[in-house]
Amino acid sequence: MILLDTNVLIYASDPNSPFCTWARKTIADAVAGDGAAINAAVLAELCVGDADPQTVADRVRGWGVAVLDVPAAAADACAEAYRQFRERRQAESGQPAPTMPLPDFFIGAHALIMGWELATADQGRFKVCFPTVTLKMPK
Repeated sequence: MILLDTNVLIYASDPNSPFCTWARKTIADAVAGDGAAINAAVLAELCVGDADPQTVADRVRGWGVAVLDVPAAAADACAEAYRQFRERRQAESGQPAPTMPLPDFFIGAHALIMGWELATADQGRFKVCFPTVTLKMPK
């Protein structure tokens, strides 16, 4: 199984995106292989930018992508990664971070505890906060 970050689905839906071909191939290869999934955090992010949010989950499933809940077991990994991120951000920039974990932390923790690869075009935070998660990124 490969977990898809929000940007993968956004790029796959935008023929003008420089990552459209990569995103579509990533989804198709995953669906044809061990499977592709998004979680509730990704779904929420997709719904925010959609004109018809009530249909987003069904459209994603129509691509053969599973829509999953974030497992409760991901909470510890999410919290620890976010705690370290907040401390690092404060030390490096003096800027506070929000007190609640950002969606990327739920996405990264989900991939981590399941041992899944994570497809994303946004490697920075995932690479630093979830260094053991294998990332599939555009070249």
